[in-house]
Amino acid sequence: MANLTNGFGLDSVQPVKSNDRTMNLFSTFSLWLGANVVVTTVLTGMFLVPDLTFLQAMFIILVGSLLGAIPLILTGNIGTRTGLPTMILTRGAFGHYGAVLPSAVNMLILIGWTWIQAYMAGLSLNHAVEFMTGYSNVNLFTILTEIAVVAITIYGHRGIEKMENIIASSMLVLSVIVFGYMFITFDVGNLITMAASKEPAITAMIGFDIVVATAFSWMPTVCDFNRYCSNEKTGMLGTYFGYVLATVVAMGLGATVSGFSIMNNMEQTYDPTVLIGQFNPILGFVAAIVIFFSVLSTNVMALYSAVMSYLVLAPKHRFWIPAIILGIISIIGALLKDWLMDHFFDFVLMIATLFIPVIAVMLVDYYIIKKEKYDPEEIIEGARKQYWYHGGINVKAYLAYIIGAIFAYFFTYKVPLATGSTIITFFVTASVYYLFMKIGKDISVSDSSGHVSEG
Repeated sequence: MANLTNGFGLDSVQPVKSNDRTMNLFSTFSLWLGANVVVTTVLTGMFLVPDLTFLQAMFIILVGSLLGAIPLILTGNIGTRTGLPTMILTRGAFGHYGAVLPSAVNMLILIGWTWIQAYMAGLSLNHAVEFMTGYSNVNLFTILTEIAVVAITIYGHRGIEKMENIIASSMLVLSVIVFGYMFITFDVGNLITMAASKEPAITAMIGFDIVVATAFSWMPTVCDFNRYCSNEKTGMLGTYFGYVLATVVAMGLGATVSGFSIMNNMEQTYDPTVLIGQFNPILGFVAAIVIFFSVLSTNVMALYSAVMSYLVLAPKHRFWIPAIILGIISIIGALLKDWLMDHFFDFVLMIATLFIPVIAVMLVDYYIIKKEKYDPEEIIEGARKQYWYHGGINVKAYLAYIIGAIFAYFFTYKVPLATGSTIITFFVTASVYYLFMKIGKDISVSDSSGHVSEG
């Protein structure tokens, strides 16, 4: 057994040492490119058309991606500077024990993501196999997909890094082929001039908000990977351009496929294999392979981050053990395929409600309150109780979080704002936390020398 596990990942919540920081600019770019050229991002682009015109949708995708990537790289940069994963970094703002709740919730949400994406990858693999052999079994291929995800994840970040370098480049090439075929086969002019829906469910502002929210969905995991970047410049540039390019390509593909589906009197679909396969089965097969590998790579990242969140709760456990256990849970949950797809959009909104306030608190705490200074060893060990607050919990952070979450819930589900709630929730929570931390003194926060400081 020992020989079998010797090559498994030894990843932990401990700060990454400089000689273990193996991600250069290309590998960072590849990681975030591969993470977002994925069918769930394609699905988001599909929602925008025909409520918006194609050109409106593409403009919103571009601008929303460019702006949404800014808080993403700022969050990831904390991981690069400290060498720590995202959820344990929440100890800096929420307290040593206060980080338990966001870590547990993040783990559960990421498991939910693995369920959805395993099913989508299973669909694509099933399409490819059915094209080659005539055999169809979505449940089997969903299970096989998630087994592959677990097999890659147990080798830790090095396995993910090697996989993404290969997959990202391949996906870009295949995506260009898919795009090229659609634009040659179908009338692009009609797509551009296609009228928007007369009764749109998604306005331009809400569409913009959804695109920005996609970036926020990655923020609870970004430090898990960017702590392996060789330096800050590499991490920020690679993440920014990899994420933006991937989001524009994937959401643009979704908007394009959706528009062409409607124009050709087909069922509106996010899946290019359905559209292309009816006109050219071979390229439909290629599209299926693109989607399969993109979802596989993203699902590996989701399971990896779920394990890192688990290790915040139980840091002494070996990495590969929870990777296998959570992987088994992912395999079982992925078989809830019909329920998952029926509740996909609600799931995305739930993530926004739960985690935008967490990220807002975290960014304000690090960049403004703590003036870009976290002590990584103290965050891990807590020997001097520098991030102890009141009994290990920062009540002010939790109050700001609750206010932000209630605001997001109310203006998302009860009284939806015409502008969407993502950006406003972020700034409301950030402002509330800043004011709470600046009012009065927090006698339980000490600096590195043990002296009491204001907070």
